[in-house]
Amino acid sequence: MASGFSVRDAMVHHCFRHPLSGSEVVDLDGRSSLLYRFDQKPLSPIKDIISLKFKTMQSDGIILHQKGQNGDHITLELRRGKLFLLINSGEAKLPSTHALINLTLGSLLDDQHWHSVLIQRLGKQVNFTISFGGIPAHGKSMSFPHKNFHGCLENLYYNGVDIIDLAKQQNPQITATGNVSFSCSQSQSVPVTFLSPRSYLALPGFSGEDEVSSTFQFRTWNKAGLLLFSELQLVSGLLLFLKDGKLKLNLYQPGKLPSDITAGVGLSDGQWHSISFSAKRNHLSVVVDGHMVSTAPSLGPEQVFSGGTYYFGGCPDKSFGSKCKNPFGGFQGCMRLISTGNKEVDLISVQQGSIGNFSDLQIDSCGITDRCSPNYCEHGGGCSQSWNTFHCNCADTGYRGATCHNSIYEQSCEAYKHRGNTSGFYYIDSDGSGPLEPFLLYCNMTETAWTIIQHNGSDLTRVRNTHPENPYAGVFKYVASMGQLQATINRAEHCEQELTYYCKKSRLVDEQDGTPLSWWVGGTNEAQTYWGGSLPDLQKCTCGLEGNCIDSQHHCNCDADRNEWTNDTGFLSYKEHLPVTKIVITDTGRPHSEAAYKLGPLLCRGDRSFWNSASFNTEASYLHFPTFHGELSADVSFFFKTTASSGVFLESLGITDFIRIELRSPAVVTFSCDVGNGPFEISVQSPAHFNDNQWHHVRVERNMKEASVQVDQLPPKLQPAPADGHVLLQLNSQLFVGKLCRSAGYLILSWESKNPPDNSS
Repeated sequence: MASGFSVRDAMVHHCFRHPLSGSEVVDLDGRSSLLYRFDQKPLSPIKDIISLKFKTMQSDGIILHQKGQNGDHITLELRRGKLFLLINSGEAKLPSTHALINLTLGSLLDDQHWHSVLIQRLGKQVNFTISFGGIPAHGKSMSFPHKNFHGCLENLYYNGVDIIDLAKQQNPQITATGNVSFSCSQSQSVPVTFLSPRSYLALPGFSGEDEVSSTFQFRTWNKAGLLLFSELQLVSGLLLFLKDGKLKLNLYQPGKLPSDITAGVGLSDGQWHSISFSAKRNHLSVVVDGHMVSTAPSLGPEQVFSGGTYYFGGCPDKSFGSKCKNPFGGFQGCMRLISTGNKEVDLISVQQGSIGNFSDLQIDSCGITDRCSPNYCEHGGGCSQSWNTFHCNCADTGYRGATCHNSIYEQSCEAYKHRGNTSGFYYIDSDGSGPLEPFLLYCNMTETAWTIIQHNGSDLTRVRNTHPENPYAGVFKYVASMGQLQATINRAEHCEQELTYYCKKSRLVDEQDGTPLSWWVGGTNEAQTYWGGSLPDLQKCTCGLEGNCIDSQHHCNCDADRNEWTNDTGFLSYKEHLPVTKIVITDTGRPHSEAAYKLGPLLCRGDRSFWNSASFNTEASYLHFPTFHGELSADVSFFFKTTASSGVFLESLGITDFIRIELRSPAVVTFSCDVGNGPFEISVQSPAHFNDNQWHHVRVERNMKEASVQVDQLPPKLQPAPADGHVLLQLNSQLFVGKLCRSAGYLILSWESKNPPDNSS
């Protein structure tokens, strides 16, 4: 199967509701499809390009399915309004749906607007078929129970071939199945958006009729809200509302408890749901997504008569004198295909003022936004949302905060020691809020806090019968990933690992030509021929460095090649080469030849970022670092002490964006920021002055949900992001610390960062 896929979904504005002149369009009704057979001679790897536009009201359906000779296939499919690219290499039979998903993109694409897709595929493909709109019946199986596409396709091209034009010409390479037409006859429903809890739509009914009925479709993220209130004669009214994502129907009668029907579940999932209800005589019924729920006759009144007005989404102000009741809060979401009394409502006429009245509505578009696509919850946090915002569930992630950005664990044993912790096992998050997960290790809290990371090779391992053509390779697996290990090593002031090589007639180097006979591999994934206690000089051991090898003609004890046990032992402490990941031994194939080795745990101490201070004593004193990158989320923390009354801690600028943290006054620390939707600032005010020449800790965070500032143990100050979220932070200047970079000013302080940028100038 080919490799190298790229998919692009380009936003198409509402002006593309109708195809452009000269474009080719095909309408598929959910049971039809186009099958394209293409016979191609074997070629060198090629680049296949498939491009198309689609629009639909349906949330599910196969847009294209490409199948090769060996069962390999590609499927582009809409699921719940999202595009899924499914890939099977043909090496096994069709796996589960989850195993097929390779890429997901887009959201809420069942919005009746045109969306464009481009797929590029690199590789060979011989004798394949490609189906648009679905999989032909003979190609389906019970293991692939997916819906065909119901909607319109436009400008459908495969490697420059106009597939729709071939179908119109009845080209033999194209097989049309079902009802295929070459104009987009999809009915264009008019949606309406209820923008706020004060929104409502009031539509007239006919008073005195013995039946009340309505049908409509809705979509929302909110779990609660009034969908419909209908006035009734002799009865207070009929309410249809959401509660906990379920549909509730209540009928209020004088002197009686309200009748109640519950139907549906998970209706606040952002998908379109259809509702139909009717009340006639003593019978109430409601249908949710095709599933009917009815009341027993005793639950309904003896007789129902319509009262005259239907209120959708909310109630008008009481000053209007309506009988509408709304104890559940207004609906925020979209509705379409509204009918009352078995008659569909013309919402354009409503918009023009010919029918009913409304408040705070957006007619002729659905303004729903998927705030969980993309998911701004970090570190595997679960995203949920309402109409106005999103929420992150950080449970079991090891992180906390509005977007699961902040690790609940320290970054080193040194940090735990400063908190007063004693020796024991601790989770360490070496990169803090970075992508690496926390991992468990042992902290030995002596006078120095030692980090101890174990592996699977701590026992003595004996090696025999090896030679250069049949080497022995011992691989060490650690309790942490290589990324976690490297982050821990980089953060530490010093790391070391003891490696002992025991030998009896087993050399480390061939004295004839200097060829290494044994070596080890470290963090750089390169073979190293120096041994414990030595510096990274070629083919030396501790005794060679100290000049006390058992044979002064060699740099290692084992190179003396004696028929008795000896060893070369010492600590490897060159951080760039740690940890040891493999040892290779090739000289135990001669008579009486034998070797053994033992590798100790990785030991690290200190924290280069924990006490890393700088002093600013003059107006010209400042530090500058590379451009600060925190497009989606960023955090900065540091300690400071000063006697100055004001000054800038740090600042970085973009064309319009900026971030700045400053001591605004002796008792106020302020964070200022502009991420493209206007400047804002957050201040923390202390009852005591900060310029008391004592250390104070500042932590600032900005993400797509909020910005926050905390100083010492004072309560943090938060500012929610705008309704549309913070946009990307775009900075291009250097990060300046200790001085304003646009005007004169200075601050006398000592500054230290727990997460300083690298490569300080």
